[in-house]
Formats: sequence, C-alpha cells, structure tokens
Amino acid sequence: MKKLQIMLIALILLSFNAFSQKDTAQTKKAFVPSGKLWGYVFGDFTYKAHTNSFNMSNTQYATTPKDYNMFDLRRIYLGYDYDLSEHFSTQLLLAYEGQTTSDGSRTVFIKAANLRWKNIFKNSDLVMGQMNTPTFATTSEPVWGYRSLEKTIMDERKIGGSNDVGVSLQGKLNDKGDYGYNLMISNGSGAKPETDKFKKFYADMYIKFMDQKFMLDLGIDNERSQLSPYMKSKTTYKAFLAYQTKPFTMGLEAFQQVQKNATVVTGQLPSNDVASGISVFAKGLLTDKLSWVLRYDNYNPDTQFNANNAYASTYTGMFKETFLLAGLDFAPMKNVHIIPNIWYNNYNNRDVAVNHLSSSSYDLAARVTVYYVFK
Repeated sequence: MKKLQIMLIALILLSFNAFSQKDTAQTKKAFVPSGKLWGYVFGDFTYKAHTNSFNMSNTQYATTPKDYNMFDLRRIYLGYDYDLSEHFSTQLLLAYEGQTTSDGSRTVFIKAANLRWKNIFKNSDLVMGQMNTPTFATTSEPVWGYRSLEKTIMDERKIGGSNDVGVSLQGKLNDKGDYGYNLMISNGSGAKPETDKFKKFYADMYIKFMDQKFMLDLGIDNERSQLSPYMKSKTTYKAFLAYQTKPFTMGLEAFQQVQKNATVVTGQLPSNDVASGISVFAKGLLTDKLSWVLRYDNYNPDTQFNANNAYASTYTGMFKETFLLAGLDFAPMKNVHIIPNIWYNNYNNRDVAVNHLSSSSYDLAARVTVYYVFK
C-alpha cells in the first residue's frame, strides 16, 4: 500500500513538472508582433563661395551661383519596421531628398517597402520588395557614416543606386558574421517603376578579420539597357577596405564601371566608356562630444578619353574631378550633430584645345550641417 501511495505521489509530481515545463516552453515560444517608428533629418545653412565656370551640373552645388546662401533640408526619413513573427518582418520607409511637386512644394516618395523572410535557411534571409542594394548602401555608406555631409563616391557620381525593387538573398557564412554575402536581382530603376525588360544582377561578398576591426568588401553588378542595333550594358566592379575602432575609422573605396558602347565618336563605331574612381576618408574622436572627418575623392568619367577624337555633344567625359571634404562634428547629446564643414569639387578640363575653356575650375561651399535622429 505504501509503495502504491509513493508511486501515485511520484506520478503526480512528475505530471506537475511536465505541465510546468510545457507552460515554460509555451511562454518562451510565445511571440508578440511589434514595430518601431524611426527617422532622421539633415539640412544645412550653406554659403556658396565659388562657382565653376564650365556650367557643370553633376554635383549638388554645381549650379548654385556664387555668394548664394540658403537654409535647406536635404533629407527627411520616416520609417516603420514591424516584426510579423519570428520569421517574417517588414519595412516601410518614406523619404524626402530634394524632390518637389509642380508648384515647388516638397514631396515624399517610397524609399523602401519590403518583406524579409528571416533564416529561410541557416544565417540567411530572403528579402522581397524595394530595399537597399549592395552597391554601397549596405557596406561603405554605414562605415563612412556621414551621409549627412555627402554621398559615397559611387552614389555621388551616379555609378549605382542605393535602392531598387527585386529579390535578394542575404546571409552570413558563420554565426559571428565574419563572412557574408548579398545576391540580388532587381529592375535597375531604383524607386521608379520598371520601363524595360532587362534586369540588374548583383553579387557582393564581405570578409571581416582581426576581431572585425578590418572589413574587405568586393562586388560586381551588371545590367543591359539595349540589344539592337548594338548591345549596351553597364558592368561595375567595386572594392572597399575599412579599419574601424571607436576612436578612429579609415576607409578606401574604389570602383570601375565599363559602359559598353556608350561613347559616340564621329566616323567610328560606338565604343566603351570606362569610368573609375577612388575615395579615401578618415574620421576620429577629439573628445566625447567632438569629432573630425576628412575625405578625398578622385573621379575619372572615362579612362578611355582621347583628345584626338571628335566626340558627340552628349559626351560627358571631358572633365576629371577631385572632391575634398573637411568637417568638425559637435554632438551636444546623443543623436544630435552640428557639423561645420567645407565642401570642394574641382573640374580638370581635358579638352582645352577643342572647347577653349580654362584648364580647371571649381565649386566651393561653406556649410553648417545639422543632423538629428529620432527612434
């Protein structure tokens, strides 16, 4: 009898323990959908100290007259990230980046709208919709960290876009994230609807080493734009190397873009343009509230330029460019930055004998940039 009582007590205790474990497991597995609103704004007071004499228009201050001054909001972001479940999340981002309506009023557009299937297989996500491309938005731009002052070189020179509509497989090759990749197929039209039958293909891989202080990123993308009467396409190769610590960061970004059959020369068949560029930047802490930033870019729109060719009027490779940026970043509190800075872009004319312009000219702007984040 006593043995039976002991067995019954043991069974009851085991039952309570099993239910308790089951309840705990259910509690751990329970998922509550949730989201967060976030955004940021940056703008400046700008004084245009010098304007180029070549009538250039391919940088943000190229057409601004000398002695012009202005208050300007250059970017406003409003985003919402929502976790639907442990395996699915969504992102919506509205943006203002200088675009206006027909009456000149500021307007917004959809910068991101995507669904992320997390861990579709180990350490890899499938993303569908409008999202960041691997050209620079997921690699060099976060390390640069001063989009409030200027775009990265590939963005500034319109070598590729920051976002596009398509499908992307993004993943890490180990749990720590020392190695990773991003494969993407997209329209190639950015935030605008598709207008042709061609697609853009991206492949990107990064490696982080020495306790992730160093990062090497390599990428390639390709897109056709025409098949007849001859094929036109753009193929871009890029490399990015960075050293990152809290007090000091340095980065080097380089690219080459082969623009097949893009150049029209009188008396010749269309030939290739080969654009190239290199950007070097550094930033560091002076105190807990004051930082410095420096950057130098060299851009060649066509390394195949030949002064003996009679180029069509649409040719844009006459001028090599050099860009310089210097600033001091004062952060009176977290997520608020006041940044006095100097913005300079020089144009080197390679066809003086034909266009009869001076050998060089430049744009120079002095700014106080204000950047703040809310999240």
